[in-house]
Amino acid sequence: MTEREKEEQKAKQLVHELVVKIDQDPDNYRNYYELATLLVEGKDYPQAEELLMKALGRFATAEIQIVDLLRYGLGNVYYAAEEFDKAIAEFQKVTDKGLQFQSYLMLAQSYMAKGDSKRSLAFAISAQEKNRKDKTVNQLIGDNLLALGNFTQAGEFYDMVLEIDSKDGKANFNRGIVAMINDENFSDYFDKAKKYDQNYFNDGQERLKDIEKFIQLNKKKQE
Repeated sequence: MTEREKEEQKAKQLVHELVVKIDQDPDNYRNYYELATLLVEGKDYPQAEELLMKALGRFATAEIQIVDLLRYGLGNVYYAAEEFDKAIAEFQKVTDKGLQFQSYLMLAQSYMAKGDSKRSLAFAISAQEKNRKDKTVNQLIGDNLLALGNFTQAGEFYDMVLEIDSKDGKANFNRGIVAMINDENFSDYFDKAKKYDQNYFNDGQERLKDIEKFIQLNKKKQE
């Protein structure tokens, strides 16, 4: 049996165990959430959606923490299925303070996936107010600022990411882009990006070519 077959068998077993738990204790909301999470990992989005919709119906009058966790789970289903408008609608319904950071983060990621950097940035900043040291949030803010052309500010947030994790390949690559645009020394960032995340570095080569053209055009204009 291959490693992949072992993983698939393990996942099927976990799904079966959670189905049994729900049958035995249908009032335990966490089992629905955990089963939906497993189904999403297996890319069974329709079943995960159906499960959480049923759970939201069952727990409609429960405490806000329970309802919001299920809504958050449903938002994650839609996000994974790339139905970003549906995901946004669910994340926006979450009001439980314990989930606000995660829901703001997912709203930022959903808007970014739609190519709406301004809205994504607004929600990323809201998430950062809840947790200033979070690497994912700071990287997301940097990515949005970079997309909006605020290069120096973007660099500040990538620096924050690299303070937390100097081996983050994506952050090193994007910080290198900022350095290149701002006429700073950039080779060290790209060397680290290549070392720590070869795939991201390779995927970014077209971006580098476009940026080099952009810099050359600007230089000609200034001359």
